[in-house]
Amino acid sequence: MKNNFCVIMGGGIGSRFWPFSRESYPKQFLDFFGKGRSLLQMTVDRFAKIIQMENIYIVTNDKYADLVRDQLPSLKDGQILLEPTRRNTAPCIAYAAYHIKARNPDANIVVAPSDHLIMKENEFLTSINKGFEFIKGNDALLTLGIKPSRPETGYGYIQCSEKMIDEFTKVKTFTEKPNTDLAKIFMESGEFFWNSGIFLWNVDTILNAFSKFLPEISARFDLGLNRFNTPDEKEFINIHYPYCPNISVDYGIMEKADNVYMQCVDFGWADLGTWGSLFEIAPKDEANNAVLKTKAMLYESEGNVIELGDNTRLAVIQGLKDYIVAENGNVLLICKKDDEQRIKQFMADAQLKYNSEYT
Repeated sequence: MKNNFCVIMGGGIGSRFWPFSRESYPKQFLDFFGKGRSLLQMTVDRFAKIIQMENIYIVTNDKYADLVRDQLPSLKDGQILLEPTRRNTAPCIAYAAYHIKARNPDANIVVAPSDHLIMKENEFLTSINKGFEFIKGNDALLTLGIKPSRPETGYGYIQCSEKMIDEFTKVKTFTEKPNTDLAKIFMESGEFFWNSGIFLWNVDTILNAFSKFLPEISARFDLGLNRFNTPDEKEFINIHYPYCPNISVDYGIMEKADNVYMQCVDFGWADLGTWGSLFEIAPKDEANNAVLKTKAMLYESEGNVIELGDNTRLAVIQGLKDYIVAENGNVLLICKKDDEQRIKQFMADAQLKYNSEYT
């Protein structure tokens, strides 16, 4: 167990959850379900049941350092790895891997986003432990795949092959966010699974992959090999991290490597990346409306998700079907659920027109 580590990625803005997720207070720090715990806190709570707390790391943007410390006071400063600028998941994962390698050269690592909801926690923890056993004995990059329940266009997809090691299937292809028609074909084929964005690997396996497929990142970090897990690490990262390419680990490594395997899992997974994903798992009324922590009266309305962020106000809604109605602070959003992928652009447009007043 001492060789098992967890890296939680928590530096994103969550712009598709605007106006609740803001630049200054993104969704991973929010309590969407009134449980008294944010998505980030729930993620740490989950992994702490099978991984020693001192082996759990958060990688986040340096502007969120105080938020992480406030929400996770049990973490030491050395467990909060701060990015001076956003550079997507590949540099984030490389940073954590180099840091952990300096501390424990035999480390096995699970990497997970901070904004996932897991409904079946025991099954989840069993799957993670099985994954750790697999990567300890195999030179493999492991991803967890979810059997699709709908033709979702907001997720990436993994195509499995017929080659297997025990219950782990070698991956044939990755596809990022297909259109609706292609997503339907994927779902009907039975060969495609949602890419959960949860990965497991031995630290040497992932660092070798960086060296092979993203040498522009590994060469940069190699300059500071003797500075990781030392007081000089932060200075080195602040100087060199901004020069890393802005690229995801999926595109930079997973789509290119020939030792990628998938574990098919079923633990009630939801990527809370969009209002639609929240709608899928939220309780509904008799007209299939999801009313979240909000007082609302709905007439001739169905299939909507309503969240005002203030349960002292009353929403009275008539004649809406399949809409998102979300109000937080100084922004009210009314948007068709089918068009939710445009919310990121709405936020960008608001920033362009009004600077940061509404973002």
